[in-house]
Amino acid sequence: QVHLVESGGGLVQAGGSLRLSCASSGLTFSTYSMGWFRQAPGKEREFVAAISWSGSTYYADSVKGRFTISRDNAKNTVYLQMNSLKAEDTAVYYCASAYYGSSGLQTRTKYDFWGQGTQVTVSS
Repeated sequence: QVHLVESGGGLVQAGGSLRLSCASSGLTFSTYSMGWFRQAPGKEREFVAAISWSGSTYYADSVKGRFTISRDNAKNTVYLQMNSLKAEDTAVYYCASAYYGSSGLQTRTKYDFWGQGTQVTVSS
């Protein structure tokens, strides 16, 4: 059974930083591309960043230059380093996995499994 568990969310002031982690189990992590999405109240879930199984990275324009996605295959974990946080980054952040995903990683339907989410709140 696949489990994705996010952690690292919390309350931070604008301009601050947080690092989210997503620990996986029940899958062969190195064969999965991983993505981060977020959902603010009353809004659609949107793409934030993705890293392919081969290490290619992709970012939403709104976070490019501020967020960095990385993975540690030895720890079955994907990370999202978030710097220069803004109030508009406030959302529940979800990680997701896509088996050998390559193209279309910005699309929710590409992903097979999802975590339960972690809340990030940025105060202005």
